Amino acid sequence: MIKTNPFIGNDTDREQIWHMLVSRDIKAYCDADWSQVADDFIEEEFYAVNGNKNPDPGSWNLTFSTLSHYRDEWLKQAELAQRTEYAEPLEAAVHAATTLNHISIENGRAIARKQFKGAIKRADGQSDELLWQTLYYLKSTDTGWKICGFTGYLPYTE
Repeated sequence: MIKTNPFIGNDTDREQIWHMLVSRDIKAYCDADWSQVADDFIEEEFYAVNGNKNPDPGSWNLTFSTLSHYRDEWLKQAELAQRTEYAEPLEAAVHAATTLNHISIENGRAIARKQFKGAIKRADGQSDELLWQTLYYLKSTDTGWKICGFTGYLPYTE
């Protein structure tokens, strides 16, 4: 089931952020089409940290120092998903595993906590487990909210 944006009609900023980080991101990933999300980033400010699913920040590392490095890895993972035969619709399964309820906004900046908890059934009887969370760092611009960076693959917590 494709989730509905919980912020529609209540909060324009959070509605836009949720749409970008959930609806648009999941569709682009499932389509393996970076062009759908390319304009969601501030390229010159972008960087990303990999939490390695470890609660110790000492084990985290700067994985993507540029947007092009992130784009290349994103495409690699999305294309792998395209080649995988799933036993259920991929987009609906990713939506089912994704939650984005916490968005903190202050002075034109935001932090959004996107969580992944679930599994996607593959045709071979196995499943791909999704169990982590990501903190996205965003900035309000003249053309809407944009991603400056993120800290991803953090251990999942409720």
